[in-house]
Amino acid sequence: MVKQLARKWFDIAGDAAFKVIPQPITVALGLKWLDRAQYAIFDPLNRGGQDCYAQDGLYTIHNDRFRYDPAFRAAYARGVKAGDGVDPRMEWRVHVALWAASIALRTPGEFVECGVNAGFIGSAIMHRLNWQTVNRNYYCIDTFNGPVLAQYCPEEADRGRLKAAEDALRNESYWTDLERVRANYSEWPNAIVVQGVVPDVLPALDIDHVAFLHLDMNCAYPERAALEFFWDRLSPGAVVLLDDYCYRDCDYQTRSIDEAARRMGAEVLSMPTGQGIIVK
Repeated sequence: MVKQLARKWFDIAGDAAFKVIPQPITVALGLKWLDRAQYAIFDPLNRGGQDCYAQDGLYTIHNDRFRYDPAFRAAYARGVKAGDGVDPRMEWRVHVALWAASIALRTPGEFVECGVNAGFIGSAIMHRLNWQTVNRNYYCIDTFNGPVLAQYCPEEADRGRLKAAEDALRNESYWTDLERVRANYSEWPNAIVVQGVVPDVLPALDIDHVAFLHLDMNCAYPERAALEFFWDRLSPGAVVLLDDYCYRDCDYQTRSIDEAARRMGAEVLSMPTGQGIIVK
């Protein structure tokens, strides 16, 4: 079976290798490649007796036991509840967000999220951190009318980011019922919902110190502007979580954030989940 898989892999790659190298050697190379890759995309023989993680663009057979932790399951379920029961299947991304928020809790300052939509990530974080017992605010900032299409640059349009936003607006994928959003956060009195366009709304906020900044606006301009606005307000040790920093087709966003980070003397950790992390 493994030999068949090796031959199939080379068939997909093209038969050029077979024209140059004898077939038995080529199959052996294929077997060696599969073994070294550790079946990163799938484990057809289930050699380890375990399933692979395959969600949200991330495929791995590495340990994902965090998914079965009761505290994680409860936090993730609260996020699903915020999204009206819709599971976006992004457990590892939520795991990273929960870790980042827990680290930030050791640092003085408020929590700020720009790009909220239904409130999945924020709800999961506040549930996990028992936010009602935390003496600080969690600012949930969003237009609650979807993305501002005029903020997308020509390169983002060429990469399909603008069309994706237009399609999402057309399909009513963004939450626009502000009262429904407020109702979702009502169990946390220190969750503050702010409706407005980033970066225009930011100067009106009375925020001096920030411990956690989550940016998820799927567009380079507002995310870079928010990072630059809050940078001097970030406490030492504060965590910046960039939701789509290295996500597919977000190349311009990546370069824009990298340029801003360099000017600030910072560096972004690129995550296989598509996220990016900065620790000040």
